[in-house]
Amino acid sequence: MKSVRTVFLTIAVSGALLLLAPAASFAQSAPPIKIGEINSYSAIPQFTQPYRQGWELAVDEINASGGLLGRKVEVIARDDAGKPEEALRHAVELTSREKVDVLAGGFLSNVGLALADYAQKNKRLFVASEPLTDAIVWDKGNRYTFRLRPSTYMQAAMLVEEAAKLPARRWATIAPNYEYGQSAVASFKELLKAKRPDVEFVGEAWPAQGKLDAGSTLTAIMNSKPDAIFNVTFAADLAKLVREGNQRGIFPKIPVVSMLSGEPEYLEMLKDETPKGWIVTGYPWDQIDTPAHAAFATHYYQKFHENPKVGSVVGYATMQAIFAAIKKAGSTDNEKLVTAMRGLKFSTPFGPAEFRAIDQQSTMGAYVGKLDVRGGKGTMVQWRYDDGKNYMPTDAYVRARRPAEAMK
Repeated sequence: MKSVRTVFLTIAVSGALLLLAPAASFAQSAPPIKIGEINSYSAIPQFTQPYRQGWELAVDEINASGGLLGRKVEVIARDDAGKPEEALRHAVELTSREKVDVLAGGFLSNVGLALADYAQKNKRLFVASEPLTDAIVWDKGNRYTFRLRPSTYMQAAMLVEEAAKLPARRWATIAPNYEYGQSAVASFKELLKAKRPDVEFVGEAWPAQGKLDAGSTLTAIMNSKPDAIFNVTFAADLAKLVREGNQRGIFPKIPVVSMLSGEPEYLEMLKDETPKGWIVTGYPWDQIDTPAHAAFATHYYQKFHENPKVGSVVGYATMQAIFAAIKKAGSTDNEKLVTAMRGLKFSTPFGPAEFRAIDQQSTMGAYVGKLDVRGGKGTMVQWRYDDGKNYMPTDAYVRARRPAEAMK
């Protein structure tokens, strides 16, 4: 198998030609296709800045190739500052004043749910790129909302495969006290108990997002005498938790299963403090040797002079899905787009994916592995790619949770 570096060099020339090619000319009378993008750019910059660069790359590529339906693609981005009310204000402005054809984005799950509700009430297509809560496609799912990233249920199912192999019987959980954390813990408990009926959950910590007191949190958790911990914190809270746990000798003594912690966005913060042995979902970008990923990573580096992160992949794939839907529908009419997106097959840097019709969830997967430190930096080892289609619940499970109206 060729090395990542070799594949990168093989496609570098063609990639450079693509990015340096002059933009295609568009008929002056044809208005651009407008995509309204709403995200937490100021609140979660370590993820949303690479995310923005990912969609910018996708837009540059599609316009260089002639656009869509003979029209240029234009993205109008807005910052919700991590607040649902701000996201809704922008959604109203983008649809009423800017006349966007599609809404996309969202990072925090509570923000994503607010935008999904707006999409339903106003019959506007919303492609939720990052919000991970199960509710967005199940309990509060609707006809107009599609979700790209693997959900809390899907990522929990991936992690449970490894968690169930641990001898641990007593588990504790640490998760931010809002929709994402609550959803992740609920799914992990449900799925782990199904595989290991002998386990029990003996402790829980629910810090406010961005306000983790790592010392008191770990004291309370360790007082419950767990054999293992399921962690859902991220960003600055994750860094605080790891530092405090390392100083107290809790890590790596206590096994930890952790959602998202193998993502470069967070490993770059942890550096040599990265806790060895944690079982995580993440993105070992420098070790993936597929042509699709190599092409994406090369083009991304050529444009931004930095390596991709998970946000980069999500931003790029979000636009690829929207472009594929517009091509399939041959229109930007929202009803036609909804029909086109149900069962839509599209490309991502991780490989092919599709939106399954019953719950409008993408099959894009995630990488699962363990954390280690190499050269003073955190990395993933012993990893595998889990295709999302293998970690989705049955149709019967979905029908029991998703509103009937959403499936019409």
